Order: sequence, then structure tokens, then C-alpha cells
Amino acid sequence: MVPPVQVSPLIKTARWSALLVGIIYGKQRYDYLKPIAAEERRVEEAEKKLREEQERIYKQLAEADSDSILK
Repeated sequence: MVPPVQVSPLIKTARWSALLVGIIYGKQRYDYLKPIAAEERRVEEAEKKLREEQERIYKQLAEADSDSILK
């Protein structure tokens, strides 16, 4: 078995720095995108309610047409 190689302190520092920068960037990006996604979910929910209401009305009209005596 080969003994482990000593890693340069400069490389260690660069790797830890990159990790911390990535974590900070991810947090900032998440905080930026979170309200946008919440607004999209709210709009989608409102559209879903409207679409369900239209489907309900369409079904009622279709049932009313099919129950007619004058076929």
C-alpha cells in the first residue's frame, strides 16, 4: 500500500475556500429564487381553481344538454 501524499497547504486552502464560496452562493441564489417560486405556486393555484370551476360548469352544461327530452 502506498502512503498518502502530503497535500500542499495552498491546495487545501483553495479547496476549502471554493467550498465556502459555493455554500454562500447557493444560499444567496436560494434566497433570490424562493419568493419567485412562491409567487409562481400562488398563480398556479389560482389558475387551477379557475380551471376546475370552468370544468365543473362545462360538465353541468353537458349533463343539462344530455338530459333533454328533445333528442
